[in-house]
Amino acid sequence: MSTDLKVFSGSANPKLAESICQFLGISLSQMEVSRFSNDNLFVQIQENVREKDVFVVQPFTAPVGDTIMELFIILDALRSASARRITAVIPYFSYARSDKKDAPRISIAGRLMADLIKTAGANRVLTMDLHSDAVHGFFSVPVDHLTAVPYFVEHFRRQLDLDNAVVVATDAGGAKRAGRFAKRIHLPMAIIDKRRIADTKVVQGLVVGDVKGRDAIIFEDEISTGGTLAESVKTLTNAGVNSIHVGATHGVLCGPAVERLVNSDMASVVVTNTVYLPPDKQREKIHTLSVAPLFAEAIRRIHTGESVGALFD
Repeated sequence: MSTDLKVFSGSANPKLAESICQFLGISLSQMEVSRFSNDNLFVQIQENVREKDVFVVQPFTAPVGDTIMELFIILDALRSASARRITAVIPYFSYARSDKKDAPRISIAGRLMADLIKTAGANRVLTMDLHSDAVHGFFSVPVDHLTAVPYFVEHFRRQLDLDNAVVVATDAGGAKRAGRFAKRIHLPMAIIDKRRIADTKVVQGLVVGDVKGRDAIIFEDEISTGGTLAESVKTLTNAGVNSIHVGATHGVLCGPAVERLVNSDMASVVVTNTVYLPPDKQREKIHTLSVAPLFAEAIRRIHTGESVGALFD
């Protein structure tokens, strides 16, 4: 691999960054991140990056405000150090959920984040499975949008008898996402009628599609509090499914999510390592797929000027 390539990691998910570097055959580049006594962040790049092609891995995970500010300061430090090109690698872009003005006097924060990432110094962005495809258009710099769908397809083909399976979307909004997965894995699809009445509370009704006696695969972009999944499991159980399996790219698992998943009738939950899963959230029912090889190959292709889209052809 070219010596012009540098990969740095913020504090949000250094294990993913280290794994990416292993697949690239390079060492993770060094920098110092610390805090002053007044809680201000301090970043110092500890390698020469002048005229280098630099990638910074930093998903937007809790504490989100701190991880975002850390990314901004890292990007600015790299720009000040005369890096030739800076790519913000954001495996999980949490503000993609704020993609529209659906209430009076609110910010479309996804667009704001896109503007700030560019202002901080990023020349391009590499991300995965945005909650809303519209967020891609918020950026005025090039964006490479990866998907973990092939990893989930491979996993469920190994683990399940797909002759009796069906893909389930937890609401109409997720039907397009689940539909892409169903098409890739060659399965029929069903949709649950859902009404969200608060950020953490949903009410579900009927299942549109044939699920009785089948193994249901719920496919989502992320699991946050697990409220939607808990209601979905109840709805599908009442509809007579045989078993329920869940696949979600981003295992955010905040609040009561872990206990909800463990105490539910789900047979398995599969997430990727875009979000670091600490030991206290690891359970036998929850499995993690590594997407480091995909990010490594995307970084290699960006660095060499090859097509990233060809990875999914």
